[in-house]
Amino acid sequence: MKSVARIAGLYAVFATLATAVNIGSQACVIWLYHGVYAVPLSILVGTAAGLPVKYVLEKRHIFGFESDNLAHDGRMFALYSLMGLFTTALFWVVEWAFHTAFGTDAMRYLGGAIGLTLGYVIKYHLDKRFVFVKSSAVGVA
Repeated sequence: MKSVARIAGLYAVFATLATAVNIGSQACVIWLYHGVYAVPLSILVGTAAGLPVKYVLEKRHIFGFESDNLAHDGRMFALYSLMGLFTTALFWVVEWAFHTAFGTDAMRYLGGAIGLTLGYVIKYHLDKRFVFVKSSAVGVA
């Protein structure tokens, strides 16, 4: 069994990595596209880029979960993503609030990082309770 400190440390490293992928992807979108939908598109692309990175790392190294097969892994990723809807909305609201309040890319990215951090803490607890549980732990044969 992993210690709480080890889990917290790994989770922080993985969250940092996923955040870097997210924010880096956003910056690339802004660099490539300057249109009216640049900010919402960058947020969407960043989320789509960071989510699978975080899923794979957490599944294996935080929760020690192994899928039965590819179809099972697909269902797990869908459930993992579903659990992330609320936390993603929280992240987007915080990032958008910083963008609206300060009007600069740097402050929007800071808001994004803060929103992601808050979301990741909540998401860990949701995943631990509802996603990465053994079938016998939830009473499913």
